[in-house]
Amino acid sequence: MRTTARKIAAVTAAAVMMAASLTACGDSSDSAASDSTAASQGAGSEQAKDADTSKKEKIDVNFGYIPDLNGTALLAIAKDQGLWEKENINVDLKTFTNGPLQITALGTGDLDYGYIGNGAFWLPAKGNADIASLIAISNADRLIAQPGITSVADLKGKKVGVPEGTSGDTILSLALAKEGMTVDDIQRIPMDPTAITSAFAAGQIDAAGIWYPLVETIKQRVPDLVELAEDSDFEDQMAFPSAIVMQKDLATKDPDKAARVERVLAQALDYRKENPDKTLELVADMSQQPVDKLKGEAVHINVLSSQDQVELWKDGTIEKWLTAMGDFFVEKGKVTKDELLPPAEYFQAELLEQAAN
Repeated sequence: MRTTARKIAAVTAAAVMMAASLTACGDSSDSAASDSTAASQGAGSEQAKDADTSKKEKIDVNFGYIPDLNGTALLAIAKDQGLWEKENINVDLKTFTNGPLQITALGTGDLDYGYIGNGAFWLPAKGNADIASLIAISNADRLIAQPGITSVADLKGKKVGVPEGTSGDTILSLALAKEGMTVDDIQRIPMDPTAITSAFAAGQIDAAGIWYPLVETIKQRVPDLVELAEDSDFEDQMAFPSAIVMQKDLATKDPDKAARVERVLAQALDYRKENPDKTLELVADMSQQPVDKLKGEAVHINVLSSQDQVELWKDGTIEKWLTAMGDFFVEKGKVTKDELLPPAEYFQAELLEQAAN
């Protein structure tokens, strides 16, 4: 190809010396040849991509999620950008109300992947799942109370709704501990997030551990509610990440599936970081929520790209986060010290790094 190009160039140069009219013809011919070659190379590149995809055996992946911003964002992006098709993956999406239910489904084999908020991180720390990647760091969790309640101390003996094993559970525990209290000092009532929304609005509970955008929904009914605590109050103790989780040891049992899905996640993470407004539109469409509502949630979220996470793992930051969370869950009786795994045993850092490159 290069020899042919040099010959064409030599002929064209000779034509320039012979006559201006032939120069024009020579330029046109050379341009056409270049265009033809470029088109051929472009088509060849696309054919190579198609051929590469066709070599991959089609696989099925069952993926759980919660229809909120962090829970839906990567899946909405993957669908819009054709990332599943690129990896020849047939994905079956299943909605859940919380993370622990998805961890259970991972254990029974009903799910390959799922989504959890920080309140369920004790489950992978205990060895019930692996973390494929983090998604974002949140300041969306709140301990809210009815008008007239002005402090955590005022919750003594009061009814407090909380979704079991979620970030709402975590913010409640942290707030009580800071005040020198425990759950024994309140009437702790495990409830689904939707049940909390209606129960708080109806005045059936005095307080709740919950998160945005549900807090915003509740405020529409109880505009004078009080926010007693939020994630940022405890940022010196730990971070509050969300994550994509996968079946325990999937990277060993089915490395091809794990690698393909990880590439989808890495590309979706990076797209979200670079296209925040478009991401909100995609999530709104997939979850049937107003974009303005999602914007209210987005302001409380710090998005992490795949490369962000690789660097944060290498400098020890993520390990520090996960260790602090593990110690917190040991203190709260979610997991024993003997059961607690080192972060490197459940955070798939190497898999993520390979996908991010």
